[in-house]
Amino acid sequence: MKISARKESMVQAVLLSERVTGKKESLPILSCILIDTQDGAVIRATNLESGVEVRVPADIEEVGKVAVMANVLSQTIRSIGGDTMSLKTSEDGNLIIESRGTKTVIKAISHEEFPILSRNETGAQGIVVPRERFLRGIQAVIYAASPSMIRPELGSVSVSIKQGAIICAATDSFRLAEKTIPGGSKQEGGDILIPLKHALELTHILERITTETIEVRIEETDLDIRSEGVRFVSRVVDAIFPDYKEIIPKKFTTEATLLKGDFAEMLRKARIFSGNDQHVGLHIYPARKIFSATARSNDVGEMSDTIDAAISGEDIDINFHIGYLAECLPSIESDSITLGFGGVGRPVVIRGVSDATFTYLVMPLNR
Repeated sequence: MKISARKESMVQAVLLSERVTGKKESLPILSCILIDTQDGAVIRATNLESGVEVRVPADIEEVGKVAVMANVLSQTIRSIGGDTMSLKTSEDGNLIIESRGTKTVIKAISHEEFPILSRNETGAQGIVVPRERFLRGIQAVIYAASPSMIRPELGSVSVSIKQGAIICAATDSFRLAEKTIPGGSKQEGGDILIPLKHALELTHILERITTETIEVRIEETDLDIRSEGVRFVSRVVDAIFPDYKEIIPKKFTTEATLLKGDFAEMLRKARIFSGNDQHVGLHIYPARKIFSATARSNDVGEMSDTIDAAISGEDIDINFHIGYLAECLPSIESDSITLGFGGVGRPVVIRGVSDATFTYLVMPLNR
């Protein structure tokens, strides 16, 4: 194998691929990136559950394949000073990288063991959706998914491609986030559950490509996403996402409207004094026009903070995990937010005043 390529293109392809490599010591080939020039220059990586391939513009002098450790290749090509580089295999099969007077030899691993990304290679067309909107929908809810796969439906991000909208949702049973992206698709695309790990890999890729649209293909067990020169495949979860619409309260006993920035700053202060528990108490007294928060730690001290808010309904004292309240705020595309409380022991619903596309529900702490 022998090719010449621009450093910028190679670095981009390797950085996209490196995130997907596996970490199984029993299968070192999964920690590798495969450079394949049989049909154009292609960079591939997989962890058996997901995979990516990136086409790189290159001049191919000799076709071939070589597999090398992803972290070694990544660090090597990023440290090269030239604008272009030559990559070729030596007589003993190792990878030689040369650029502007530098030469590096990277030990190769037998590429015969590298898994083939053969999923969803049918000629059927997928659903074309705007890349930025698809990415924004996943990012708005991904933090609410459970890091555990004991219940796979809770350890996943739900993506529903409807005619005219993309609806993303995630829940770990303690909080729920839902984001509706208008104008997502011109046709029905179906529902999928993307495991949290692979949803993070997907956002990493979508953030770094520049195409306006992507093509989404959904099959029973696989998700296949393509853009110009990049393809990502992932297993999807065979489970049913909770029917969360029924648990979102329609009426509230107490409501508060306040500036998102003020609420975020209040939670930042509370976090300092909340200790390891990260608990914050919210105290809303409409008759006295008070919206305050308290936090206490035996090691640090205690705080009490009051902010301006338009409040109505009944008095309520209720406790929450600070992270669960704060993590949703960057996803709200509005300067003002509303908090709707259903009463003691019932969840709070957070929405943007001018952002009807996002809904967030948090269960209170039992204390």
